[in-house]
Amino acid sequence: MSGSNIELISDHIEAHVGKIEGILHELMSPMVHVDIHVVGPTRERPFRTLVTSGMSDLPMAGPNGQADLRFCELMLCLPESWPMAKEAWKNEENYWPIRWLKILSRFPHEYKTCLWFGHTIPNGDPPAPLATNTAMQCMMLAMPMTVSTKFWKLRVNEDKEIYFFSILPLFGDEVELKLKKGAEELLNRFEKAKYSEIINVSRKSVASNSWWKFF
Repeated sequence: MSGSNIELISDHIEAHVGKIEGILHELMSPMVHVDIHVVGPTRERPFRTLVTSGMSDLPMAGPNGQADLRFCELMLCLPESWPMAKEAWKNEENYWPIRWLKILSRFPHEYKTCLWFGHTIPNGDPPAPLATNTAMQCMMLAMPMTVSTKFWKLRVNEDKEIYFFSILPLFGDEVELKLKKGAEELLNRFEKAKYSEIINVSRKSVASNSWWKFF
């Protein structure tokens, strides 16, 4: 099992996202044990929501040295049609979103750093596509867009508050846009394009001038 927060996180997910249909437990867990809670699709939310627990079992280095911002967990959403059988996950085209939840959950502990809003992590140097079914090559942390703001934070005790971030796969030119104009500009474009943390391997880049001129 994960650390002491798993039950609190489970209750938080069910209160603000939906009923958990299952938990993906790890067999081997370097650094921290990362479980992934899976909320099934509903009529109101016709997609699956995946939320980690375990990343917050250890403190990160707080952003800008802020000791009260040292704990977080991650989430993303998958279309209802996304293959969820373990046999299908042998194909990296189906597994990469889950892999990245695990990679990023360990990243701040492995490198003694932090992950926070607007931070981007490329897939290698130079960045390579996340999988063969997408040209996106980087992940960025953002505030979740498909849930209530009440989900964004979970108070564990007077010394510990967990923040929940979504992870967004980005194209290379979107990373450049974020670096030049900031994460808020990029996310404003996501909102206008009706994009969110729901993985869409067919979406267009919001940094493309030929595409963006129509908004």
